[in-house]
Amino acid sequence: MSRLARVFTFGGADQSPSRPRRLIGMSLGLIYLFYPVAEVVDGTVSGTRAVVRMVALAVFVTVYLTIVLGPRDLDHRPRWMILLLGLATVMGAVFPVVFHSQTWLTLPVYLVVVYAMALPPRRALLGIGVMTVVLVADGTVIGAEDGLLWMLVLQDLTLGVLFMSVRNTRVLIDKLREAQAEVARLAAAEERLRIARDLHDLLGHSLSLIVLKSELARRLGEQGSPRAAAEVADIESVARQALAQVREAVSGYRRRRLSEEIDGARSALAAAGVALAVRTRGTPLPEDLDGLFAWAVREATTNVVRHSGATRCEIDLSYGEEGAVLEIADNGRGGPYEPGNGLTGLGERVRAAGGELEAETGKRGFRVRVEVPPSPDRTAEMIADRLAE
Repeated sequence: MSRLARVFTFGGADQSPSRPRRLIGMSLGLIYLFYPVAEVVDGTVSGTRAVVRMVALAVFVTVYLTIVLGPRDLDHRPRWMILLLGLATVMGAVFPVVFHSQTWLTLPVYLVVVYAMALPPRRALLGIGVMTVVLVADGTVIGAEDGLLWMLVLQDLTLGVLFMSVRNTRVLIDKLREAQAEVARLAAAEERLRIARDLHDLLGHSLSLIVLKSELARRLGEQGSPRAAAEVADIESVARQALAQVREAVSGYRRRRLSEEIDGARSALAAAGVALAVRTRGTPLPEDLDGLFAWAVREATTNVVRHSGATRCEIDLSYGEEGAVLEIADNGRGGPYEPGNGLTGLGERVRAAGGELEAETGKRGFRVRVEVPPSPDRTAEMIADRLAE
């Protein structure tokens, strides 16, 4: 936006209007006061009458600019500012009649501009209407020329509507700025939540595996087994992978793959002495479901390693026209449980994908079930794949 445009809109779309800009913008309109001043300059009015008129004009301009430089909304202005607006209204209505000169009929036009910029729409319309009536009445009383009077009436109405539009634009810009700030705040909060959730899922699994392999390496080392060195090497490898995954998660580039997570789950469960059985049915998963189910496998198997005391875990996956279903169950101790951050975060991911998460425990074992119904996009993709085959 050009500097001139910013002056006339009292700021710009990217910033709040400043007092100097409002002063400059409103002062440009003071050129209409050239006519009352000209009466004094050319000698039409002289002596005491000239002094009184110049003092009255100076008071009006001072009050007018004070109002212009005040808060834009009268609802937030001090009471004395509202009194000043009332004083300006009285001066604008009375001075043309008191001085009996049609050159002073421009004062109501200034008041219309103030009403349009400062008052809510309904009150502004009422003020514009009242000052238009006052303008016509004053002009009639002092015998103003019909052409001049109706030209001022037209200016009164057009400037009132114009500056109401300017004010509405400013209000919309302010609301848009507030909405943008709120969107930015929510986006930052969502990003912090994503990073926290991803770090929990990533580190929970990796650290559990490191603990298990460390215990195994310690026992093997105490027994003098050569396998201890291999387990230590595995620990180093898992730690490096965890570090890389954390960096990718923070950068936002990490996308889990179900096949990778199943391989990782098999390794972690084997280290904990848990046998894993995997069954899959149907067509390959689309990318979004593959990532979602990868997180589900990671979280569920991490819980098996940490809490279940199980000897067997089963992963059952199916995908077809009825949707996608993933079940992970173990034969551990079961019993009451309190959902932690991991399952809570997984539930948020599943609901965001339009699915449902079930987690239940029985006398023996714990079961996690993720079900995502079919979507039109996925169904169309599945049909296209079949036609391609």
